Formats: sequence, structure tokens, C-alpha cells
Amino acid sequence: MSHVFDPTSLREYDIRGVVGKTLSEADAYALGRSFGTLVRRAGGVKVAVGRDGRESSPMMEAALVRGLNESGVSVVRVGLGPTPMLYYAAAELGVDGGIMITGSHNPADYNGFKMVLGGDAFFGARIQEAGRMAAAGDWESGTGGAEDVEIMDRYVDRLLKGFDGAAFRIGWDAGNGAAGPVVDKLVARLPGEHHTLYTDVDSRFPNHHPDPTEEKNLADLKALVGEKRLDFGLAFDGDGDRIGAVDGTGRVVWGDQLLSILAEPVLKAEPGATIIADVKASQALFDRVAELGGEPCMWKTGHSLIKSKMKETGAPLAGEMSGHIFFAQDYYGFDDALYAAVRLIRAVTQLGGSLTALRSAMPDLVNTPEMRFQVDESRKFAVVDEVLDRLAASGATVDRTDGARVNTPDGWWLLRASNTQDVLVARAEAKDQAALDRLLGQIDGQLALSGLARGPQAGH
Repeated sequence: MSHVFDPTSLREYDIRGVVGKTLSEADAYALGRSFGTLVRRAGGVKVAVGRDGRESSPMMEAALVRGLNESGVSVVRVGLGPTPMLYYAAAELGVDGGIMITGSHNPADYNGFKMVLGGDAFFGARIQEAGRMAAAGDWESGTGGAEDVEIMDRYVDRLLKGFDGAAFRIGWDAGNGAAGPVVDKLVARLPGEHHTLYTDVDSRFPNHHPDPTEEKNLADLKALVGEKRLDFGLAFDGDGDRIGAVDGTGRVVWGDQLLSILAEPVLKAEPGATIIADVKASQALFDRVAELGGEPCMWKTGHSLIKSKMKETGAPLAGEMSGHIFFAQDYYGFDDALYAAVRLIRAVTQLGGSLTALRSAMPDLVNTPEMRFQVDESRKFAVVDEVLDRLAASGATVDRTDGARVNTPDGWWLLRASNTQDVLVARAEAKDQAALDRLLGQIDGQLALSGLARGPQAGH
């Protein structure tokens, strides 16, 4: 027996596709066989499996579990919940790996799988390897059992461990995603007054798309905060591993701004520690970390890449512009938006009690959202290389961590190739609009020299 995956579904950080088109029950079964085989060959016997609230998730779970069992691996099913709850189960239940069935924040007809093996993110070459094993039918055979474990209450206990935050008035928007039931349990136990939106899990996402990095998806949360005069609001993506926030005046507090707040208590406890953020983050964040006595580290975008860098540097905290926040201080080092929310409440308490004041104290910079433009897959990395060569020849100040990030007296701009799509991603940040326009002019100039035009496809 063997199985060939649709190549578009085997992505850099996970397996993801449109159910019935690029992702099927047969794929779930084959992944179970390949992943189970890798677990067996590493001396393991047991895997935890969780799922999000999508309509196709129970069907995918059944096929996945069958595949794991037939490769001789036993399964612990933790049921419906956010991705970080599965990561928590994988860390705490004495298992050898974990698989989360989730389409993350993609539209309702998508689904997919996020994996951990032996405590490490399973990504990149390992995902391709699982695909090759399936195509070759290179699978172990055996039998394994399956049991259900109720873990949500234990997970909520863990989120609240050591809680020392004040009583705030907070709005919470789960976007009908898989984090909803955890949010309900969490707010019941937090001090203060809490107002929740869309905590019922609904695979159609009838209210708004569960992606808090797009400002339009925060409209209902802003309205709730304004109408009830709340201290701030928190929002989650479809599978609960990315966080969004708004302050008491409805201003968005972006991923890098949240990180600059979260970093302060962390650096009080661990002076001089490394704090990691991706190349899309504001210069203001890196400056703030240095000002607090920390070691700022700019790293490649991508949650699996950030996790690996954290292990290497011993960083207690890391984050991405996209709202993935990773705590290794007093936690496991995986991206958990619910834990980040709890730590944010604790940090705001420690730093004077007002998220609005903390947001107001940040430098006023103007920046673009993430701009994306289609480029032929074969040209994707080549264009970035051409830009780097021209910049080097012109003597520009360039950071090559992940694409080209160029510092000028006006601010900075970034051009990088997406890991997951055939697009180039650009972003710029400056002290005022005129400076930003000059930076955008530089991006346009470089693209034109490589035969491309910056399209109208701005946004996330």
C-alpha cells in the first residue's frame, strides 16, 4: 500500500488543504501511517491527537487514528480544543508526539495537521519525508489502542498557575474558533469582569473570519470595548495559537507591541536574556528590548523556525508580527495565545495597570500592513537575491536574516519570499508619511529593476 499527497498540501510548517480537493480522508490515514512509523522508529509508542471545530475534523480524526493504530502506535484523543491545548497534552501526557487536526484561520472548507515529535516542531524537511514515505509505502505495521482523555480543565489550571494579575474589565473574541470553550472556562476563574463574543464553536465562522491580525476582524471587539467602556480586548485566531488585542480606546496593539510589553516582566526576572522577534517586527521593539537590558534577536518568520532558535539561544520569550507568542519562561516554549493573554494581564498589572497608557507611551511610527504580490515560484527567491546583490553594490545597510531588511535614516523596509505561497512580502516603517513614501519608492524601484510592479494586493 502507498499513497501520494497533493504536493500543495505539504507546506513548510504543516499539512493543509481544501477538504475534498487537495486534502482527503486518505491523506489523514496516510499521515497517520507515516507519522506513526517515524514515532516507532524513534522508539516511541504513543501519540496525542486533538482537533479544531471544523465540520471535517471528526472524519479526519478517525482516519488519522486508524493510520496511527495500524502502524503500531497507541493514541490519546484529547478532543476539541485549541492547538496549544494539544501541545500542552503532548508535553504533559508522557506521549512521544502529537498531531493537531486544524485548518488554523483558513476558510471553513480547509483543514490540516500541525505536528510535534519528541518535543520538537515537525516541519520543513520532515513533512516532505512523511510524504515520500507514504508514496513509497515505507510504513511499519502493527496494532494500537485509542483512549479519550479530558484535558481542558487541567490545561486551564496550567494557564492560571502562578496568576498574580489584577481584576480588569476585559472583552474576549474567540471568533467561533476552537479557543472558545477554553475562553469560557478561563474567564469564569479570572478576577474582574469579562465579556465574551463568539465562544461557541461554529465551523462556518458566521460572525467574522477568525484572524485577529486583520484589523477588520477586530471591529466587533472594538465595539464591545467602546460600548462597555472596558479596559482592553483580546482576540484569537481559529485554532488559538495567535493573539490580537485592542486597548481601551479601540487602538490595535499589534504583535510586536504586545511583545514589547510582555518582555518587560520577563527581563526583570531574567536580566540580559535574549528576546526573539521575526524580521517583520518594528525597530521600536528591538530598541525597547535593548533599553530594558535584553538581547534583541531578529530571526526568520515562521513559528517552527522561531521555536528552533529559542532552543538554540535559551530565549525565555519570542514572538512574531502575526501574533504567535512563545513563552519558555515558566512555560513550554510553544505558541499559545491563551497563555499569552494571561501573561499580558499579569504584565499590564505589573506595569501600572493600563494597556492604553502602555500603548500611548510607544513611539509613534507609520507603517504599512504586510504587502504581498504574486510572483512566479521560479522567480521568488531569485528576485530577493537580485535585490540583495544590488543593495550590496550600493553600500546599503542590509540585514539578510530572512530576505532583505534595509535600514535608512527614514526607517526600514523589508522584502522577503513567503515560505508558504508564491508571493513576495514587503513591509516598511518610518517616522512620518513622507519618509514612508520614500521607502515605498525604494521597494518599487527594486521590484521594477527585477521586472515586477508592486500590485494593489496590500494587506495581510
